Amino acid sequence: MADERWTPADVDLATPNTARIYDYLLGGKDNYAADREVAERLLDVIPEARTAARENHAFIGRAVRFLAREGVRQFIDIGSKLPASGNVHEVAAETAPDATVVFADGDPVVLAHARALLARTRRAAFVRCDPLRPDAVADDPEVRALIDFERPVAVVLDRVLHFIEDDDAAAAALRRLHAALAPGSHLVFTHITHEPEPESGGDVGRVFKPTSGHFWGRGRAGILGIVGCFDLVEPGLTYTPEWRPDPSAPRAAHPERTFTLAGVGRRR
Repeated sequence: MADERWTPADVDLATPNTARIYDYLLGGKDNYAADREVAERLLDVIPEARTAARENHAFIGRAVRFLAREGVRQFIDIGSKLPASGNVHEVAAETAPDATVVFADGDPVVLAHARALLARTRRAAFVRCDPLRPDAVADDPEVRALIDFERPVAVVLDRVLHFIEDDDAAAAALRRLHAALAPGSHLVFTHITHEPEPESGGDVGRVFKPTSGHFWGRGRAGILGIVGCFDLVEPGLTYTPEWRPDPSAPRAAHPERTFTLAGVGRRR
């Protein structure tokens, strides 16, 4: 748990924050009492929420590792999250020590924490952007100073798309992002889905009402419509534990109880 007597300047401790709630579910220490209270209420509604967070984190690691082995050396990680053990910059460096990773977010909470956590990290940087406009990252001068868009880039949208309420707006943003990327680039994404238990949506929404972020679960068809400009690599759109699982890892008994669909798309 974070020391609440010290925190980065301008961080609101009273308002629960989705990035810090996720950090708590992962077993991290960059969270506060308000975040833990919401997380515990979520666990009352969805007892598998902690497992779901860990499976989500593991999927991102597998996807980044896969792309690094495919030769990708540039990663842009967009969305509300805090750098954690096994995050994109660490996983990429395991396979490709020369990989460059840019974290991009507009959340001041994430910005403050991440700059402190990444201060001594080589080949990783943090820039401000609007996660609801993931396509705009390609026009950001600070990003362009670090990323060569003439070469393949892997863009990670981890738990981002479900914060964009309008389906058409989300799909249009991805089409613009697709157009800005070089052939051979990839999209890594996760998206909350209501399909396993539609009736729980109202309860989950009430749990997250005090937070600074609100999201909308979608079904499989809706998600495929949003990411359709990218060609999904095998095994396509799956629940997070089912995407190229590590052979040595225990298999999830009920992968649908992660309530998260995921995939990796390729830009031709």
